[in-house]
Formats: sequence, structure tokens, C-alpha cells
Amino acid sequence: MAAPIGDMFSFCADPGKVGSSVEVRFIDKVKGKGLFAKKAIRKGETIFVERPLVSAQFLWNALYKYRACEHCLRSLETAEENARRLSGKAGLMLPYPEQCRVRLDLQQACPHCQVMYCSTECRKAAFEQYHQVLCLGPSRDDQEHPLNKVQEAWRNMHYPPETSSIMLMARMVATVKQARDKGHWQSLFSQFCSRTANEEDEIAHKLLGEKFQGQLALLRNHFTTALYDERLSKWFTPEGFRSLFALVGTNGQGIGTSSLSQWVHGCDALELPAQQREQLDAFIDQLYKDIERETGDFLNCEGSGLFLLQSSCNHSCLPNAEASFPDNNYLLHMTALSDIAPGEEISISYLDCCQRDRSRHSRHKILRENYLFVCSCPKCLSQADELDVTSEEEEEEGEGEGETEGDDLEDEMTDV
Repeated sequence: MAAPIGDMFSFCADPGKVGSSVEVRFIDKVKGKGLFAKKAIRKGETIFVERPLVSAQFLWNALYKYRACEHCLRSLETAEENARRLSGKAGLMLPYPEQCRVRLDLQQACPHCQVMYCSTECRKAAFEQYHQVLCLGPSRDDQEHPLNKVQEAWRNMHYPPETSSIMLMARMVATVKQARDKGHWQSLFSQFCSRTANEEDEIAHKLLGEKFQGQLALLRNHFTTALYDERLSKWFTPEGFRSLFALVGTNGQGIGTSSLSQWVHGCDALELPAQQREQLDAFIDQLYKDIERETGDFLNCEGSGLFLLQSSCNHSCLPNAEASFPDNNYLLHMTALSDIAPGEEISISYLDCCQRDRSRHSRHKILRENYLFVCSCPKCLSQADELDVTSEEEEEEGEGEGETEGDDLEDEMTDV
């Protein structure tokens, strides 16, 4: 049973911005809980703002110099630094630099392990919640340290594009270990679905299949060596670890932050004479072309987080709401894509924009492998008579996956 909505807000969201516009209800054994509107919500309205219980930057993303705050994932580069790195143009200068909100003067490092934070507040918040357990101190670059072994094992198991992070699990464990009220945190984490398989439809999470058993066992051994706690012993058993793995895999919400994107939005809002607006728009268009040629799709500081309210939203291939991160940090803004009536369920898409345009068969394959359910949203029902045809994009990805392994993948990522 989900916690009272007020309890979630007190930890996860800003009550002033949320009000009483939504409530969590239990639907049935298959769908579990859902999020419903308590009042009329207009298209474009912010439904709620929520911060995660835990979040973490993706490990490959960090390895390839996408610098983000260790706690809130705010991009640590100025917009100009970000644009220079992504475009490969070291001397690039951005107009209207005042539209960049990154404050280099506020950034701080952990005095023990030197990981970076965007502010004193984030450094203290991380230390008080989980970083005392996870701080590597002078062993940060020691590849034999148990936590570094955990991260290396994960990178070898889950290549880009990443969809989750072992560090979410590590921060869950560390948070409970540090907490005075351990039961409170265990109760919060228990509200997330952690099924490793959907027995009714005979679906198992794709990263928990037989071909990953050896890697999972190695990962669990390193994880246990680094973080074992007797009070959390059930999370370290083979089945408990698989459940923890499934929890972050099926509930983790992707987080993307970008100081450059925030600068662009600031520039878009400027009131400029027609000629200056035309020049600025042309500059930004060319910048994105340069970035696409140099960097491809790897634009943002990327990670994932566990959000209680967001995780209550069920999927639809025709969603009426979407999550975004306009503050260049981990604060999730849920916005209405259409008018939502009182009592109507708030749905989001677990698929990205490109995946949503694929065939019903391809959409179902992605959802089955990653989220363990068969979608029966209005769009899928309307396409029920279509042939089970695989989308061309998925076929191309399948061909590419066979080639992108080992050194080939490392070469590809090194170019980023």
C-alpha cells in the first residue's frame, strides 16, 4: 500500500508547488498503484515538482568527462565550457554569457575524496545522507578498492546507452546504514516495485536473464564486500540482490542536466531586435550542428534517480504528462501534455520520443524487456490488429549491437 500522499510531499516535493492536485491509488494486482488528478489540470501546467530519494550520475557518463554535481547532478561546466567540449572548438565564445546560471565560485570538493559538488548545501546534504559510507578518501583512484571494483564490474556489464546505475543501489544501502531512523528509509524504498519477473506474462527483466548470471554473481560479490550490513542482509542474498537490481532497473527515472541547454532557454526568452534575434538563432543552430558532428547524441550530464511520485505514474504510449529537469539539477517537474480531468489517471511514457513512434510490436518488446508488462493503453488497443512487425530503427540497432563490443565500443566512446 502506498504511503499517504502528504508524507511523500514532506520528503520528496515542494508542498507549495504541489498543493493537493494528485493522489496515489491502488488500481489492481497487475498495474499496482497509479497517480490520479484530484482537480482539473490544464495543458502546460506543472502538476508537481519532486526531488529523488537517491540519484546518481551514470558511470560511463562521468568517465568521459561529463562533469556533474555528485549529489544533485547539476552540470558543473559553464555553458561556454560545455559548448567548447561538445563542439570540439576550444576558442568558442558564447554571446549573452549572463544567461548561464552555473556558479563556479560556489562549487566545492569533498575534503576527503575530492568529488565535486555544485554548492556547500549539496556537499553537506550528501555527507549527511550517504557519503560518509561511500567516501573513498585517498583511495579514490585505487582500482583495488571494493567500491571501485563494483563500479568497474558494472561498466563491463552495462555499456552505453545506460538506463540505470549500480550507484543507485549503493546509495540506497549507504542511506539506510547512515540513517538514524533506518525503518523510515526501508519503508520508503519498499514502496517501489522490485519484481524480477512477471510470472503471469512470463516476462523477466532483460538484465536478469541467464546470459548475465555470471556477471550478476561477480557484481553481487563486489557489492557485498564493499557495503555489507547485517541489518540489510536480505539485500545481499542472490534473490535479494536481484530484487534490488530490478527495483532500480524498472523504477529509475533518467535525469539529464545541461548548462548549455539552460543557456539556450535563457536566450530564447530574450526580447531582441529582429536582426539580433536572427543572428542569435543562426549561431545556436550552427552550434548544435557542430555538436552533432563532433559528439552525436551524448549531450547531457546523465544519470537516474528514484522518485516516489513519478514512480506511481503508469505508462501510456499516448501520455498526458511528461517529466523534465529545467532547473539543471535533479528536481523533476511533471507537466501536463493535455488537459486532465478530476479523477483521471496521470500517465507518462516509459519510452523516449523515437521509441513511441515505432510499431506496436517494437514498443511492446522494449516494455516487456525493461518494465515487465504488456501495454494495453488506448494507442496499443487501437493497433491490436496490426501485424507484429519490427520497426526499421530497432532492426538497425540490433545490427549495431552485435558490432559494438569490447574495443569497438571503447573507441566509439573515446570519440565523445
